Amino acid sequence: MKALVLKAPGAPFTLEIVPDPVAGPGEAVARVLACGSGLTIQHYKAGRIPLAYPRIIGHEITGEIVELGVGVTGLEAGDAVTAYYYLFCGHCRMCLANLEPLCERSGGNVGKECDGGYAEYIKLPARNFLRLPEGLDYRAHPAEIGVICDALATPYKVNRRTGTRPGETVAVFGAGGGLGIHQIMLSRWAGARVVAVDIAAEKFEACRRAGAVEVVDAARQDVVEALRELTGGRGVDVSVDYVSSSATLEQAVQSLAVKGRMVTLGGAGKVFRVDAMQMLLKELDLLGSRYVTRSEVFDTLALVARGEVWPMVTDIRPMAEAEALHERLEQGTVIGRAALLVG
Repeated sequence: MKALVLKAPGAPFTLEIVPDPVAGPGEAVARVLACGSGLTIQHYKAGRIPLAYPRIIGHEITGEIVELGVGVTGLEAGDAVTAYYYLFCGHCRMCLANLEPLCERSGGNVGKECDGGYAEYIKLPARNFLRLPEGLDYRAHPAEIGVICDALATPYKVNRRTGTRPGETVAVFGAGGGLGIHQIMLSRWAGARVVAVDIAAEKFEACRRAGAVEVVDAARQDVVEALRELTGGRGVDVSVDYVSSSATLEQAVQSLAVKGRMVTLGGAGKVFRVDAMQMLLKELDLLGSRYVTRSEVFDTLALVARGEVWPMVTDIRPMAEAEALHERLEQGTVIGRAALLVG
């Protein structure tokens, strides 16, 4: 099969012919139609997150099952699928509680600890393949369907973690990024008034198209003051921080209203300072959110199948142009998500 192989940190992809994967017991193989290209896998490529080389990266796939290993149930050849990013055991107390991101015996991540979707075929534990619902035209839109499992499902979970309600105000930090844009969509879908916060003013128009009613230029404005002004002095009900630097985390907390909720995920994951007295007086909730459960992926796929939301994928390229696509990811110039067409 053709595959894009990484052989060292920061090295360019090599497009190679490698052996087709063969399903072992409990495994399945899917033919990959498309694979999303987000910042996480660009961190892999750039060497900011360690990998064992050689490695085939990528996890946001649209595919079709072509082979089943011994003992596999619940899948059939020809099933349209996407992939679940975490290699979970399925048996520990967290997995049995449907909290797969917190698996106590996690095997890591698809495209990191095992080969991923930047290849014509992908082999995974069968439980990591999720069947697509009826109503998704995955053949016409393989790139868009592939990114749902991450770009839309992650914000969907954030809404659940924060309990976002209609009429509330949500500030999205890093709103112009691939997840931030989709957080705007999902917060708006939940009935919230959304404020986009970013330093990339050139992405504000896309934020508005995604549903933001206001924007705050963090490179030019005092973010906390701006958010308070936009809310009549009361602050925002929810802050979602996809940057998670010390500065943005502190801004996200300081901008909260009474009973406000701040959630951090991804990004820099830095240490920050918080005023415990303000937490007490305002009864604030400071939350973390780690990827999504399989159930939340299914819920998000169903939202798209019903036509309630649609992912923003603005740069779709063939495998031969992967290097140029990842240059754009590194430069931060992609609006929404990017993807490679594989099959």
